[in-house]
Amino acid sequence: MVTAVSANRLELLQVVEALAREKAIEKDIVFEALEEAVQRAGKARYGVENEIRAHIDRNTGEIRLYRVQEVVEEVEEPAIQITLEDAREKKEDAQLGDWVSDELPSLDYGRISAQAAKQVITQKVREAERERQYEEFKDRIGEIITGVIKRVEYGHVIVDLGRAEAVIRRDQTIPREHFRQNDRVRAYILDVRRENRGPQIFLSRTAPEFMAKLFAQEVPEIYDGIIEIKSVARDPGSRAKFAVQTNDGSIDPVGACVGMRGARVQAVVSELQGEKIDIIQWSDDPASFIVNALAPAEVAKVVLDEEEGRIDVVVPDDQLSLAIGRRGQNVRLASQLSGWTIDILTEAEESERRQEEFKARTQMFVDALDVDETLALLLVAEGFTELEEVAYVELNEVAGIEGFDEDLAQELQARAKDALAAQEEKAAAERRELGVSDELATISGLNEQMLLELGRAEIKTLDDLGDLATDELISSEDGILKDFGLSEEEGNAIIMAARAHWFDDEPEAEVAEGEAEEVES
Repeated sequence: MVTAVSANRLELLQVVEALAREKAIEKDIVFEALEEAVQRAGKARYGVENEIRAHIDRNTGEIRLYRVQEVVEEVEEPAIQITLEDAREKKEDAQLGDWVSDELPSLDYGRISAQAAKQVITQKVREAERERQYEEFKDRIGEIITGVIKRVEYGHVIVDLGRAEAVIRRDQTIPREHFRQNDRVRAYILDVRRENRGPQIFLSRTAPEFMAKLFAQEVPEIYDGIIEIKSVARDPGSRAKFAVQTNDGSIDPVGACVGMRGARVQAVVSELQGEKIDIIQWSDDPASFIVNALAPAEVAKVVLDEEEGRIDVVVPDDQLSLAIGRRGQNVRLASQLSGWTIDILTEAEESERRQEEFKARTQMFVDALDVDETLALLLVAEGFTELEEVAYVELNEVAGIEGFDEDLAQELQARAKDALAAQEEKAAAERRELGVSDELATISGLNEQMLLELGRAEIKTLDDLGDLATDELISSEDGILKDFGLSEEEGNAIIMAARAHWFDDEPEAEVAEGEAEEVES
């Protein structure tokens, strides 16, 4: 026999169906929200101390209300507990820990109950809708998406994506870009986050990745992986540099990105509000790549310092302003693109700097070796830059300088060693005045100049040194001994030597294990 569905129940099922379809959520979530609303109304009617359950039949829309009690040995809370004996009067096979139920009369919903039910349903549906939005968009970070502008609030653009809303924050919009309600806009999905007010979808039109994705849409070779985008640097709304590479020798990656008569690059430029784009051939050689990146400026010479991650670029005097660009834009973008710190010099400035360095080294040899300027000039001209080089190179390298002989070379090496010893003695005296422990001086790999630097940094005992991390000691940016060119291996060895006394009282096995853990750390 088929149970007839009343008009009210049919209406309920239709409302659930419509709401689930409109909000793109499961019907069960709407039913659960309705059940919770009915349960709240039931508690208000029969007492909050009772455990009330509601069930809505998914097929007929019939609403049933129950009071449930847990079967226990000894009743402490009569409203929600019942003895086994009483429970078996309602349910013959009841056991301890089971729940038994009594069906309650249907409710006559008043205005207040209906309002409370509406709030519960609205809240539950909103939470389900937010969860659906988060699950839908969390895996789409890094995509380009198109939406319709709903409104602009304090420079932040609210975008309707159809099944969700997103925001382009003011700092993620291109300068001097104007937005109007109902305009269509393309943007890059930068982030999707859960927040108290619901999932927030953050879009960007200034991210370098946005431009890379636009090129992938316009250039089939990039989409197919034939051309690879190596790096992108942008000054949004003004200028950008874009480095590409291909392993297919038959394809010109720059020409492919420009397109016939510039059609491909122009499509991206139009989307980015006229942003000028320099497309550059990538090179594994940093010097060649930076020369390309500084285009259209011509470069005369580059000098790399790999340890510092810096590169000096020498340009003709008439190319200086072009290489730097307006407000430093060209060199800044080239630096971002390559990852190197770039210093731009004219040929005259570079020549002047080399002369100053030449004079400084010459004077250092004059003072330290007690020789005349001519002899010091010859040493510098042969590439000697420090006393250690003169003191400890092979004798024939010094004797082989034009105008030098073996006796002179021996004398110079002896003077260089004496000068170094005097420097060490002076540094040792200053180090002791700073209170640096003599125990530190016994560590292999540390000289007096290094100990002096440690003392100036308030590292005065073995424990002080042992507490340091390797980066704190040797980092090229802010390491205490950054000027001494220590490798990571040498830094680790120095710190482990300082920590050795920590393990003096431990069994040998524990010492070995502890040292292994420290080195791994």
